[in-house]
Amino acid sequence: ALRLKPLLGRAGNQRRKAKRHRSQFYEDVWREAAGELGAVVEGLGQGTFKIGCDSVSIRVHNNFTPLDDPVTTRIALDKFLVHSILRSHGLPVPDHVEFSLDTLSKTYEFVARHRLCVVKPADGSAGGGGVTTGVETRTQLLKAAATAAGYGARLLAEEQLEGDMVRLMYLDGKLLNAVRRGLPSVFGDGRSKISQLFYEMNQQRVDAGYRLAPKTLKYDMDIERTLGRQGLSWRSVPAKGRRGIFKSVTNDNMAAENQSVANEISESIVTDGRHDADLSGNRLAGGQITAPDMR
Repeated sequence: ALRLKPLLGRAGNQRRKAKRHRSQFYEDVWREAAGELGAVVEGLGQGTFKIGCDSVSIRVHNNFTPLDDPVTTRIALDKFLVHSILRSHGLPVPDHVEFSLDTLSKTYEFVARHRLCVVKPADGSAGGGGVTTGVETRTQLLKAAATAAGYGARLLAEEQLEGDMVRLMYLDGKLLNAVRRGLPSVFGDGRSKISQLFYEMNQQRVDAGYRLAPKTLKYDMDIERTLGRQGLSWRSVPAKGRRGIFKSVTNDNMAAENQSVANEISESIVTDGRHDADLSGNRLAGGQITAPDMR
């Protein structure tokens, strides 16, 4: 316990510094974009800015913009509702079921039918919060559900699909970019435990500001499951050069682990993504597609 307390304290300091870096990242993005248009940026405090050009002005907060109304944004954050809308229009979605902590026994029947499952909040979260991959057993389901329930009572279990994860971003139906999102990982040195490599990687993120990544990683159920599927644990010492993947949820990866593939994906995927965005009602829409072959 005495050894763990300083480590937890250092991790907390890392997260606080990373949060400040994340806010600075958004401020720099908005100021750079405004500069290209000759607009004026006024800081309103707490990460909120007013951007004006001639007689027109808008307010933004981090990655939130006034492009989409609150109802549209609310729908986009309801994963089960979005699945239902897409499926009703013939678009492919993973097999899934909505559940709660009171219906875990029935949900295990769903998990048992699939090789691997993803458990996540059905709504009330974004950016990978509360998501656990690689769920196979009743015990894992219980722990993953408890994690997801920290974000809300409605939970979602999905069949875990294999393949590359590509993020598509559209504005008014036009594809802005497609990014293949790699998994957060590190290479062993033959001496250090996973826990130490994890801490050092987070420290590199903090030292680099937001240039490597806008956030630090936080130990969670997804890290536990991802390490376990590789035969690793928090105390493992991976061999020199061995790649250890920390998470299967890609939201918190580093910039170097992302690759633009807009010119590589098939037109059918671009079209399906555009259809997804249209059905969601979002002018600015981002969606993730998982497939073994993006061509």
